[in-house]
Amino acid sequence: MSLTITQVDAFADKPFAGNPAAVCILEHPRDGAWMQLLAREMNLSETAFLVKQEQGYGLRWFTPAVEVDLCGHATLASAHVLWEQGQLKPGELACFHTRSGMLTARKDGAWIEMDFPATPVEPDSVSREEVESVLGTKAISFGRTRFDHFVELESEEAVRALRPDFTRMGRMQMRGLIVTSVVSGTNYDYVSRFFAPGAGIDEDPVTGSAYCCLGPFWKERLGRDNLIGYQASPRGGFVRTRCAGDRVFISGQAVTVMRGEMVSTI
Repeated sequence: MSLTITQVDAFADKPFAGNPAAVCILEHPRDGAWMQLLAREMNLSETAFLVKQEQGYGLRWFTPAVEVDLCGHATLASAHVLWEQGQLKPGELACFHTRSGMLTARKDGAWIEMDFPATPVEPDSVSREEVESVLGTKAISFGRTRFDHFVELESEEAVRALRPDFTRMGRMQMRGLIVTSVVSGTNYDYVSRFFAPGAGIDEDPVTGSAYCCLGPFWKERLGRDNLIGYQASPRGGFVRTRCAGDRVFISGQAVTVMRGEMVSTI
């Protein structure tokens, strides 16, 4: 039996931008080892696997190297595919059962808004010196979230100029490293980059789950909500955030790039 795999550029309004993800809608659950092999075969930052349930879909995410607890761009891609293929009606809520609890998404014109848990930045000075050494620069502020280290730099130019030591970073005990700074005089409020060599991804193009902390962080720093962040990877992408208590609503666009058939599903 064949399996259709859809590749979507998430947090993008045109092909070859944003963050690519593969989306596989399975007829029945598969074991994690098989999903990991397929994710390695796809060799994208994330491959999402969905299985229809009584209320919504089971959703799991895999990088080429590991299964992750939370992924924004592959959730966005999954919701996009469900609406595009008619699995969900345009006004129907997408509900996903995941390792991070229930996540939902709704369609808002050309945008998709996801309801995610906030992962606020907590103070952490233990790893600061090591992280600054790996980045080759000093931080204005430093902390940790549930998943990642978090570094604030002095300017957008400093964020864009980073050339981290990925070999050393990959040996650190963390999922990834979020680097950010405020901006001025542009059509976005802050800039960020995300590095995760320990998960098999040196630099992730646009990291939806990072905005679970970036949204609340910049809301507090800037004193306002409904912000736009730009992830300054080579592909780049815009992300909208709004905060409500311990939830962050993360919005982006998505476009299908290709669809293929896996003829062997052992």
